[in-house]
Amino acid sequence: MIRDLHPDTDLAAVAAFLDEAADYWLLADGARPGPQAARDFFTDCPPDCDPAQSHRLGLFVDGRLSGLAELSFGFPNPGDAYLGLMILAPRIRNRGHGPTFLAAVETRARAAGAPALYLGVLEANPKGRAFWTRHGFTPTGISRRDDRNLTHRLVKPL
Repeated sequence: MIRDLHPDTDLAAVAAFLDEAADYWLLADGARPGPQAARDFFTDCPPDCDPAQSHRLGLFVDGRLSGLAELSFGFPNPGDAYLGLMILAPRIRNRGHGPTFLAAVETRARAAGAPALYLGVLEANPKGRAFWTRHGFTPTGISRRDDRNLTHRLVKPL
């Protein structure tokens, strides 16, 4: 089941999920997500996007929160959709849930009239990049380096 998540009812489940899926944060940030990370999931979004218009989605497997996605609108261009995060718990990876979750995200982006779906993938995450490439995302030629990572922007026309 895939449904919207809300901070009033799902904050504890998101915090538990982030702890379970800490491998991504260790890769990206060099540290496990802290207590603020679950709250930030409900408010973070790309520049020029309205957090109130973003979709915070949860994938539930066997009644347990097993995946998170954050879908925003208006970045990098007005009308575009941006997938700021999509991550699955290690216990369900490589079992066919990723394509299902991505399809739900794409359906929401199309319903909002977005012409394209963008995302960023870490250079240090070749398995993630391979997933996105298999599902039709291509490089935009735009990359960004911060203190820890090189991130490549990918796009998929909708």
